[in-house]
Amino acid sequence: MTILAVGSVALDDVETPFGRVEDALGGSAVHFAAAASLFAPVQLVGVVGDDYPLDRLGFLAQRGVDLGGIEHATGESFFWRGRYSHDLGAPETLETRLGVFGSFRPQIPEAFRSPEILFLGNIDPELQGAVLDQVERPGIVACDTMNYWIEGSRAALLALLARVDILIVNEGEARQLAEEVNLLKAARWIRAQGPARVVIKKGEHGALLFDDEGIFFVPGFPLEEVFDPTGAGDAFAGGFLGALAGRGGPSASQLRRAMVMGSVTGSLAVEDFSVGRLARAERRELASRAREFRRMTQFELEEREETDGG
Repeated sequence: MTILAVGSVALDDVETPFGRVEDALGGSAVHFAAAASLFAPVQLVGVVGDDYPLDRLGFLAQRGVDLGGIEHATGESFFWRGRYSHDLGAPETLETRLGVFGSFRPQIPEAFRSPEILFLGNIDPELQGAVLDQVERPGIVACDTMNYWIEGSRAALLALLARVDILIVNEGEARQLAEEVNLLKAARWIRAQGPARVVIKKGEHGALLFDDEGIFFVPGFPLEEVFDPTGAGDAFAGGFLGALAGRGGPSASQLRRAMVMGSVTGSLAVEDFSVGRLARAERRELASRAREFRRMTQFELEEREETDGG
């Protein structure tokens, strides 16, 4: 029932129209683990420098996240500084310092090499492939990527896609990867490269799942207050894969439920800066929002609409 997550562990300075935080917990692996650990045990692999406040990850350890795979290196931790405008779309990157993350070569501890689910966070696809080489074949292999790797490491990324079960990307990345404007055509092209399932995130507008069953769409959860969208996509992935943990080969109904839980955890993530809201989250809140999702989206057709479309 364990999920292995490999990705970045960072410190962020984030500015939005609603405030600013400095040296906040960040990185794909941290946001993912903060969400996935609400559902299942997580093993985390990453690297930090001398300056990283590991004690602030204590809430993850209390939830059963095994931090034994975090490597300690001499130097500065990965640092990102960004600013969001009022539409809270793609942030403006003001500064990036890779620090020790620039020379990160994931080494998977022996105790971590038999996960049920493997999440390959947004790192060099060659490193993602190297992680796969170090583990026994998990039941589910999911990965994320970004425009930087799509453009600069396309061959390595395509080789990786042949080895994964689920690709989780945003709509811009899907279009760039497939070189298709239409998302349906883009998803079909990506699936032809290897992944049986493609999840395309659309930010506040929800997410799409493409697989042999067809298309399933989950909306974004409507919120009155949004403070910081940083890491929301990783939180979605954490909720999605966390909801699949312990369920064997995922059925169509399990995948649809997992998409809803991904949207639920993503909605929680943006209600505070960094991982603050996910650190406070409880399982009962997830269940409550999932029930609200069902209430908002469930409807019945009239008999004549069932038979002849009205």
